[in-house]
Amino acid sequence: MLIGKACRFVGRVRPFVVTPSACFFTSSNMAKSKFEYVRNFETDDTCLRNCYIVVRLDGRNFHKFAEQHKFTKPNDNRALGLMSRSAHSVMEELEDIVIAYGQSDEFSFVFKRTSTWFKRRASKLMTHVTSQFSSSYVFYWREFFGDQPLLFPPSFDGRVVLYPSNRNLRDYLSWRQADCHINNLYNTVFWTLVQKGGLTTVQAEDRLKGTLAADKNEILFSEFDINYNNESALHRKGTTLIWEKRDETVTKRMKLPDEEEKDVPVTRSRRRVQAYHCDIIGDEFWDKHPDILEDDDR
Repeated sequence: MLIGKACRFVGRVRPFVVTPSACFFTSSNMAKSKFEYVRNFETDDTCLRNCYIVVRLDGRNFHKFAEQHKFTKPNDNRALGLMSRSAHSVMEELEDIVIAYGQSDEFSFVFKRTSTWFKRRASKLMTHVTSQFSSSYVFYWREFFGDQPLLFPPSFDGRVVLYPSNRNLRDYLSWRQADCHINNLYNTVFWTLVQKGGLTTVQAEDRLKGTLAADKNEILFSEFDINYNNESALHRKGTTLIWEKRDETVTKRMKLPDEEEKDVPVTRSRRRVQAYHCDIIGDEFWDKHPDILEDDDR
């Protein structure tokens, strides 16, 4: 505290007695100005309590992105792996995400009901998830695509939706997985007709107009000897990410009483993000992982 001493100013020293009230200012006082009224234009976007918060990302103009980067049709495992790795990064950054589901160029992230991250502000949650995912996609690009250059940055848009019950949330995730199946079956038949059947894209599209799932399965089986059920579960079911506790053993250098130092195996339990490519529409997955959902009567 400078009381009864000189205060130094730029370019000169001026004798001045400083009182305690002149030395200290609160942050609120420093922030006040005639322009501060503009904060009143901000809207309250706090998410309703006791609801699951779902942040869903979709690739923007990804058809062009996939063509420019020569993605394999109908599925590019490098691209799907990169999407999963980016989602993994988001979950590690925001541990209140209890489950994430992705397929093609989209991923949905579910925050637990009791989450208070960013005071449950929808804009904060959406922008943080989107920016973390997008930056991770660029950061891990070479891990999956090697020396193939990233020609231009990817773009993802996001939205926030609230689901008040376990049934609502499960129906939402079931909807996304059903969408994965419908799209993948169509794309599998479409590109098989083009790549193996010799049709043009226009001819393949005309061939599939008005067909049902059974018709598409029949085309694959009877004309190309392909059983759709034997196709990769990653492509048919998408990717589900959840937290799981796993025991891991590490070696530590320790000195025990009356003994010399030696390497001792130590087992500890750690939470890790685990990927599944399985059905999440039925009850089996949820019965095996009861800790994902919170009780409706809380």
